[in-house]
Amino acid sequence: MPRSSDLDRVTMIVLRFMRGPIVLLISVYAIGITGMAVIPGPEVDGEPTHMSFFHAFYFMTYTATTTGFGELPIEFSEAQRMWAIACLYLSVVAWFYSIGTIVRLVQNPHFRQALAQYTFAISVARIAEPFVLICGFGDTGSLLARGLSDRLIKAVVIDTDPERIKALGLRDYWVKMPGLCGDASVPKQLLDAGLNSRRCTGVVALTRQDEKNLDIAVMVRAMNPSVPIICRCTSRRFDEEFKALSNVAVLDPFETFSEQLTTALQSPALHTLDEWFLGVPGVTLDRTLGYPVGNWVVCGHGRMGQWLFESLRSRSVPVVAVDPRIPEDMERSGLGVRGDANRETLLQAGVREAVGIIAATNNDSVNLRTVMNARSLNPEVFVVVRQNRHENAVAFSMLNANLIMEPSLVTAQRALLRLVAPPIGTLFERLEDCESATVQELFTRLKTTVRETNPTLWLARMTRDLAPALARANELEQRITLGDLTRDPSNRNRCLPCVPLVAERGGNRTVLPGADFELREGDALLLCGTRSSRYLLDATLGSWYTLNYLVSSVEPPRGYFMRWVERARARK
Repeated sequence: MPRSSDLDRVTMIVLRFMRGPIVLLISVYAIGITGMAVIPGPEVDGEPTHMSFFHAFYFMTYTATTTGFGELPIEFSEAQRMWAIACLYLSVVAWFYSIGTIVRLVQNPHFRQALAQYTFAISVARIAEPFVLICGFGDTGSLLARGLSDRLIKAVVIDTDPERIKALGLRDYWVKMPGLCGDASVPKQLLDAGLNSRRCTGVVALTRQDEKNLDIAVMVRAMNPSVPIICRCTSRRFDEEFKALSNVAVLDPFETFSEQLTTALQSPALHTLDEWFLGVPGVTLDRTLGYPVGNWVVCGHGRMGQWLFESLRSRSVPVVAVDPRIPEDMERSGLGVRGDANRETLLQAGVREAVGIIAATNNDSVNLRTVMNARSLNPEVFVVVRQNRHENAVAFSMLNANLIMEPSLVTAQRALLRLVAPPIGTLFERLEDCESATVQELFTRLKTTVRETNPTLWLARMTRDLAPALARANELEQRITLGDLTRDPSNRNRCLPCVPLVAERGGNRTVLPGADFELREGDALLLCGTRSSRYLLDATLGSWYTLNYLVSSVEPPRGYFMRWVERARARK
């Protein structure tokens, strides 16, 4: 639940603003009620009448609201009418002053911020499902939130820009995602966002400042030593600081993309599988993505250009860089051309003989112009272009480039994959060391089993809360194998359309476990399949009767009477 200090802060601001109006209203009402009760009214039977305090309060109440029921319970004297006139003017002035103060209170930025923090903390405390804490809601954070929403995973967002938080409330997400305008490196903001909640499954720092992401990671690790952290970082000078923190995954979009490109050149099958897991539009397992092999030209020697140049050189791919700040040793050795990427420098870099060109500067206009110049010199060249700003997507889509690299999209995809499928990295590390026949066998199995363009990756945790059926089977010493678990409940002779990729137990991971792999409580299983297969497998893990039927082909009685009949039969 939200801490009491948030409510105290809201209460303090309200009392500070409304103290004067409340005192004024109480004073006006007290004086008016006292005067109406003390001033004598008309004579009845020769004796002056006096209004009771209750009738005086009743009179002041309905006249203050301009209702005007009249002179009750009897007509007023002239003195009472004069006093009523004075009370009416005083109360109207007091109410105008109070209403104006309320309007100023509602418009006060400190009150609105305090109220927003309080309501935000309440909404986060009410989340009953696992959620992800996203720090930074720029292009990358927005894309990540969209990917989580498509998988029905909730997220809590913190960003310093109030306009982005307002835009968060207008997004058509499948699940509700509360947001707070604040600094994610402040411990109080992190606590209000549910950092120490047992339902927080991870923290993702996606601000544009690497130093700010490092500050967030340090604060998170200090307050919660066990929660996984994913940070965006494009500067190498922070690598050592991030490595000093445990359980922190650092995502560099330029390093990630350079690895993807070099993997595509040397192992197209693995690259296709990676793109298929990420859900890249148009990627299927029926056709392996191929990239030309030969000389490449990299235009731009900044952060992305340096990663691409070094990665291609490490894989023995001929490459020439073009940039105004090319080092002299690269220019002398023929590995670089100094200058802007115009027709002259592209010709010096050998673009006519090159098989591919990469426009990798941090300026979208320069990248577009570079591609146009390159195609005018070599219409058949393979074009890879970097898109820096998401709003320029229309211009880049009309460029007909072979591959568009958007840093925010690359980071969001990798962060999403790490969140929904943490052991996926182990799978690719093992596949890189395996023979091509093993990769092709996995290709065939996925194509025949899943048969979908957009697969569903999920991590099934065999805990007592999420898999009570498996926990009960272990207590009964019943052997449950992976082949039993993946049977179809509607027909146990048929398997669900899903493929187990990695099994994790006690820190040890088994890649592509077989059907005879025995499952135990506490295991974690990474699977790839259809969305319906995920729901059916989760239902099996939640029902011991279903799991027992899949193992033994016998469905035990569930009702009390049928269990009594079964015991009676056993005794006979």
